[in-house]
Order: sequence, then C-alpha cells, then structure tokens
Amino acid sequence: MRPDLFEAPDYYNLDDLLSEEHKLVRDAARQWVKRDISPIIEEFAQKAEFPKQIIGGLAEIGAFGPYIPEEYGGAGLDQISYGLIMQEIERGDSGVRSTASVQSSLVMYPIYAYGNEEQRKKYLPKLASGEWMGCFGLTEPNHGSNPGGMETKFKDMGDHYLLNGAKLWISNSPFADVAVVWAKNEEGRIHGLIVERGMEGFSTPETHNKWSLRASATGELIFDDVKVPKENLLPGKNGLGAPLGCLDSARYGIAWGAIGAAMDCYDTALRYAKERIQFGKPIAAYQLQQKKLAEMITEITKAQLLAFRLGQLKNEGRATTAQISMAKRNNVDMAIKIAREARQILGGMGITGEYSIMRHMMNLESVITYEGTHDIHLLITGADITGIPAFK
Repeated sequence: MRPDLFEAPDYYNLDDLLSEEHKLVRDAARQWVKRDISPIIEEFAQKAEFPKQIIGGLAEIGAFGPYIPEEYGGAGLDQISYGLIMQEIERGDSGVRSTASVQSSLVMYPIYAYGNEEQRKKYLPKLASGEWMGCFGLTEPNHGSNPGGMETKFKDMGDHYLLNGAKLWISNSPFADVAVVWAKNEEGRIHGLIVERGMEGFSTPETHNKWSLRASATGELIFDDVKVPKENLLPGKNGLGAPLGCLDSARYGIAWGAIGAAMDCYDTALRYAKERIQFGKPIAAYQLQQKKLAEMITEITKAQLLAFRLGQLKNEGRATTAQISMAKRNNVDMAIKIAREARQILGGMGITGEYSIMRHMMNLESVITYEGTHDIHLLITGADITGIPAFK
C-alpha cells in the first residue's frame, strides 16, 4: 500500500467559508481515513469484503447521524458538517461512505423524523454508537425508479402486522441488526416498519460478484410471513413522500461524498503527473495533461460551491428535492468523469490496486445509479422547471 499523501484541493479558498467547528470535524474525519481506511481498503476491495473493524471508528468521528441531537446519541452537528464527513469518507471509499450514509440518512433519520419518542430512545443511541447497524428497504426486484409500485405488503393481524415481500440492492443488509422497511398496507398506503434481525421469516442473503462497491456489503431483504410488532410502525409520516424524504437526506450526503472521490483522483493524478518522466520531462509539463488537470480542478471547485450553498439551504430548511437532485446528479457525474481522466494520466498504472483511481471509478458506477439514477435526476430538474413530469 502506498502512503496516503492526500492534500485536499481548495482552489477558491472555501475553507474561509467554514466555521472552526466545520474544519475540526472535517480534519478529524480526514485523519481517520488516512489512518484507518487508506492502509486497508485496497485489500478489502480486492477480497470483496466489508471491513467491519471500522464501524467503531465511523461512530467515533460522528459519521452515524451527525445531525441527530445529542440526547439521542448523535453529535448535534449541522448539515455542512454532515456533508464534510461524507466527503472525507468517500475520499477513502464510496462503499464505506455508503455504509455511513445508510446508517445516518436512511435509518436514523426516519426513526428520528417519523418515529415516536419510544422508538427514538430505543434505536437511535445504539445506531449512533455503531452497536447496532441498520439498512433501508425500498428498492425491489421489479421496482427501482418507480418505488410507488412496490409489492411488499403487510396485513393487520390484530396484535401484530404480517409482512411479506422482498427488497433488492440493500447496502448493509447482510450484517444489519435493524431494517427500516417500506411496505403497503391493505389499503395500498406506504408505511415504514422497523424490522429486527431474528424475527422469524426475515432473511438477508448477500449479493456477490459485484465489480463495484466491493468493500461494501450489499444484499436482499426477504420477508416470509414476518410478524412485526405494532409498536414498530413509524407513526409520524406515511405515503411515498416518507421514504423520498429520507432519500433527500442521503442524496445530499452523496453530493458531498462524490467530491471526495473526485478530489482523491485529482490529487493522485496531479502527484503522478509531476513525478512521471517521459521524453526527458514530467508529463505535467505537456499541454494535454495540463488541460486534463485544469479541467478537473475547475469541475471540483464548481461542485464544492454547489454543495456548500446546498448545505446552507439545508441548514435553513429551504433546500428543495429538486435542488438536491441537481447537486447529486452534477457532482457524481463530475466525479466519474474525473476518475476516467485521472486513469488516463496514470496510463497502465491507473488500472492497478497500487492507486485508488480504478476502485473509485468502479464505485462511482454504482453511485451514479443508486438513490435516483442519473437520468431520473435530470427529469426531476426538468419537471421542476417546466411543471410537467416526464416520468409518469
């Protein structure tokens, strides 16, 4: 493993816009990634295994529910702090950031926002500490971009609910202790249910043979007549807007996280271009390589400004779903293009595990698809500016 020499680019002095707390939170996450992720991540990606030993470290840096109030075990931080943590973790690996995003935005957030006080006190502290890990069950084998078509259903059996169905492409599912599952009641209304490992009829088979997010555990959720206690229903919100509200939070985190992957690819390519000698001088001296590098830092800077402004809007409670979609789509697209250009600068070395670029590139192929595909986010923007939905 090469030493982690990463230096974060900040071409427009965005650090000047951050509070001291923002910088402390970010720097703590950055140092943790350098110490605990960079030395092991290539090995675990090659093995297609999630490094479970990092869960405690993720909790320590506040990666699990950083914006959840301290009374429930969270760090009580603002949305920009959350974004900066996701940026630094994804600089290490998208799969590790996925684990933290799911725990924070897709498990802790709905329990906090839609749950009752008993549910908050029971689940949130253990999720914040990493004692319990969670997953989010929305996507189904037959319903991806159209989650409203879900077939997973539950019936009221008097003293409990009976849950049947299946979910697919679920991060954290193979080892999750709890799952926030979205299902339709007998009237066809979507509700959230907290399903716990050990409930009879609940299984979580792992998905294998992935070329992407190899250091992240992905699986299914299978419900075969699972008896769910009535107190496990999230009472605060129902309908499709409930899970989509969780996705807003997760997509916001992705918009920041993708910047981290892009920064790592850029930093690696810049360092390599200065060191690699061809025809008697560093390849960084050649116009085509400078063009690539200059375009990379320009796109990263634009993405940083987009994410920072979105963070301000989130803090004020004014960020719209369409604004979040724009940032997720733009920033992930930016990152995947930078990964591909960075790989070109490294030539053949770019495909090896000695450098992070190819791993980032493969990971971003998932990030550009999950939690709203690249095309769907474009249509969300289109619907917002025209008032005419094109995907219904």
